[in-house]
Amino acid sequence: MGFEMEKLGADTVRSLSAEAIQRAKSGHPGMPLGCADLAFALFNNHLRHDPSNPTWLGRDRFVLSAGHGSMLLYSLLHLFDYGLSMEDLKNFRQWGSLTPGHPEYGHTKGVEVTTGPLGSGFASAVGMAMALKQLATDTGLDRSGMFDPKVYVISGDGCMMEGSVSEAASLAGHQELDNLVCFYDDNKITIEGATSLAFSEDVPKRFEAFGWRVLICDDANDVAKVDAVIAEAKRAEGCPTLVVCKTQIGFGAPNKQGKSSAHGEPLGEDEVAAMKRNLGFDFEPFTVPEKLQQALAVKIAELKQAAADWNSKLDAFLAANADVKEKLDARLEKRVPADIAERLLEAAPTDKPIATRASGGVVLQEASKLVPALCGGAADLAPSTKTLVGDAGHFGPDDRSGRNFHFGVRELAMGLCGNGMALVEGTLPYTSTFFVFSDYMKPAIRLAALQKLHEIYVFTHDSFFVGEDGPTHEPIEQLAMLRSIPEMTVIRPCDANEVALAWAEALTAGGPVALVLTRQNLPPIPENLRGRIALSKGAYILKDTDSPDAILIATGSEVALAMEAAVVLDKDGVSAKIVSMPSWELFEKQSRDYRESVIPSTTEALKVSIEAASTFGWAKYTGPNGLNIGMEGFGASAPYAKLAEEYGFTAEAVAERIKNALA
Repeated sequence: MGFEMEKLGADTVRSLSAEAIQRAKSGHPGMPLGCADLAFALFNNHLRHDPSNPTWLGRDRFVLSAGHGSMLLYSLLHLFDYGLSMEDLKNFRQWGSLTPGHPEYGHTKGVEVTTGPLGSGFASAVGMAMALKQLATDTGLDRSGMFDPKVYVISGDGCMMEGSVSEAASLAGHQELDNLVCFYDDNKITIEGATSLAFSEDVPKRFEAFGWRVLICDDANDVAKVDAVIAEAKRAEGCPTLVVCKTQIGFGAPNKQGKSSAHGEPLGEDEVAAMKRNLGFDFEPFTVPEKLQQALAVKIAELKQAAADWNSKLDAFLAANADVKEKLDARLEKRVPADIAERLLEAAPTDKPIATRASGGVVLQEASKLVPALCGGAADLAPSTKTLVGDAGHFGPDDRSGRNFHFGVRELAMGLCGNGMALVEGTLPYTSTFFVFSDYMKPAIRLAALQKLHEIYVFTHDSFFVGEDGPTHEPIEQLAMLRSIPEMTVIRPCDANEVALAWAEALTAGGPVALVLTRQNLPPIPENLRGRIALSKGAYILKDTDSPDAILIATGSEVALAMEAAVVLDKDGVSAKIVSMPSWELFEKQSRDYRESVIPSTTEALKVSIEAASTFGWAKYTGPNGLNIGMEGFGASAPYAKLAEEYGFTAEAVAERIKNALA
């Protein structure tokens, strides 16, 4: 396909994008018009992909970090026969369509990651690039000489302003990710006007400081120039590559080109018509010229054949290398032993008091041996969160097979990188930090839940029992925050037994799971009660009694407190049933009959929640007349035993509040 035909392809992308946005009366035409030449050249000449198999293992990844320009991607997916029909384009941003306002992973074939929040796609792409290198080396696929996929990203000025990009770009440069290429749509325009209103740094120099190679395309609306710069960019040079693409926002629209008005609103019927005339695009709305269709049919057939040839070579390589095939299959299937819960329980240290972060670290060592896809790391906190796996190697330029990832003090980038890692076949990532710093990860966690990504968060130092570090490090409202996120599973185990079962649940989950663990030691559940443990049900009766006066519902470190308080109550003639409730979400998945058997809605007993965090949300289980024991403010700096005394988290204080409520 020559440059003349590629120009026609780019202009078709412009026409389809502008028309779909105009029809929807909503959208962002400026970026698709400005980047059409670059994106079409990439898909047509350089991107390794198979439209008939969007999840083909050998494919390159394309990430539209500037997700507001979604019609750019949708137009390309239509032209390259990914299953998006012309009707789908006409239904842009409409209810139930395959063309939502921003690209959504799992909703539209060919979309590699959900993007929209600026910078998130870029950071996720860094995670993809790391995971692809780790997969290749860990399985031995790198020995085939044919598994070297690239990750291509289009980011705009908005992405470059977001802190997530700086964090992730710094990590990518340090890791020398030469399989990562970012095209920077440098059009100098944002919603409010020229970028000079708030942005004057030298982006190329910043990326050079991060360790990136920087290339410049002085006119990215010239198909010949963008084709040449892409060819140069994809040559591995031992580092990631930033291509600064000088574009015109709204290119081709004579009255809006280069103006902020082209960014986030339809061009208008007259301007769409003027744009098509200006480009010499003399076709009816929503038309793909016949000669372009014919050229694309040839190209698509070539792409499919190239993928088939690659698959044949891979099959031959795997047939001759049984060890690689076994490891690759285990990872692609994300194999977890059927008896994972039993095996993790055997490894758990249940014979003495131990912090759940520490027992979690012991369980993780065993889990890493049993689940080949499992890998991850912490934001410079692995010694404290106990998430370093011994003998698993450290991922880096000198060891791409390492399963321990060092993200540095970059929680936001770590979370988004974790999403990108989870999107790479055969990778089950975990990321870890102190629970209070989940605030820095909230955008990434939300996107993980939105995409239903299977990844694990290990959050430690889970309450005011952090103690001396004070309120800045003592999470109070974070449990409520995580529990409020749809598709999220939060587990706060009370001892090493529950920790082992929590890890088993996380390893077999269908979406993101947060394990919330303590800094301080907790006693193990008494051996005579361990047969009652039913963590997978979210809540269970740990200690039962006939006709209880109170039902104590506790999580994590407060389960032992509830047990102690029950002893005090019993001396005063108050009988208490104790419910361990490590996970609201798992409990809500149980049948109504089971839930009623654990926390009856009609009981006369006082329902009491006990949790060293905000009481927000607990009324759902305790009812309007229940008692919610928790934190009504922030913590303080002091030894944790003193804080327990001051905040009423002793057995005597809890028992006294319950007796007063019953009086």
